[in-house]
Amino acid sequence: MADESGDPSGDRSSVPDVAVVLPVRDEEATLAAAVASVLAQEFHGTLEVCIAVAPSTDGTRAVAEAQAAADGRVSVVDNPDGVTPSGLNAAIRATSAPVVVRVDGHAELEPGYVARALATLERTGAVNVGGVQEPRGRTPFERAVGRAMASRFGAGDARFHYGGADGPVDTVYLGVFRRAAIEAVGLFDESLLRNQDYELNWRLRQAGGTVWFDPSLRVGYRPRGTLGGLARQFFGYGRWKRVVLRLHPRSLRLRQVVPPVATLGVVGGLLAAPWWPPALVLPVGYLVGVVMAAVAVGRRPAMIVRLLAVYPAMHLSWGAGFLLGPPAGARPDGSGQDAS
Repeated sequence: MADESGDPSGDRSSVPDVAVVLPVRDEEATLAAAVASVLAQEFHGTLEVCIAVAPSTDGTRAVAEAQAAADGRVSVVDNPDGVTPSGLNAAIRATSAPVVVRVDGHAELEPGYVARALATLERTGAVNVGGVQEPRGRTPFERAVGRAMASRFGAGDARFHYGGADGPVDTVYLGVFRRAAIEAVGLFDESLLRNQDYELNWRLRQAGGTVWFDPSLRVGYRPRGTLGGLARQFFGYGRWKRVVLRLHPRSLRLRQVVPPVATLGVVGGLLAAPWWPPALVLPVGYLVGVVMAAVAVGRRPAMIVRLLAVYPAMHLSWGAGFLLGPPAGARPDGSGQDAS
């Protein structure tokens, strides 16, 4: 039986050391809390924390350097490219522990997260484990986005959004990795501005590894605070999913097909309706689905109204990005830089 340290044998000497890597950019408001949640983790191994700082428009670097000055376990490296996978790889290369924990600058680990993740790695033999992305909105709109992202209508069958059974999955939120496994497949693809987690997990699984979802692992996440910000986020997800599919066509999942199909149905139905009125059944059908989901998930009038905007912003922006295709300059190997 595992002890509370996360070591199944109870032998402290067998608990691996852990490196936590944080790629950050414009995270002045949330970085200190993210690092505090990491440093508060209790397990019997040793901890090293590396913050990769991209060029920022706020005081992110000052906050990161203050964290390093206050605790010798924390170090800071530069991420001049400014993109997430480059920052992740820089931090991974600057650390040495056999287990690598990814954390974002706007995420907060639950107490005991690392210990439980280590126990799950040992129990399952997986190369990557992760849990639930738990939205923690501070404004009414952020809470509505969180509700939408944590619902099946918003997230499809991605268990890390809403929970589910313990077991193998195609991807997880953030991740706790065996260093040897990710180094063997080449770390994160630095050409991918989005969807780099999913793509790395695909390569890990193709190499024979298992990606494991453990619902007892929870990470707090702050959703986007505006409708425009949410739409840009999901538009970028859709565009970069096309890049990943050019690299790995067999990685496509049903939940990734639904948004572009819905977008085609809504736009096509509205355009065709003046000449063929029955085409309205497609946008009307989608609207009915949105209303039903908003009522079921929102429950209160104000939340329902917000969800009526949030769901289409997520679905149709993702679908439009997917249909529009890869960003300008993105090559078949995924390279190219476009922050959308």
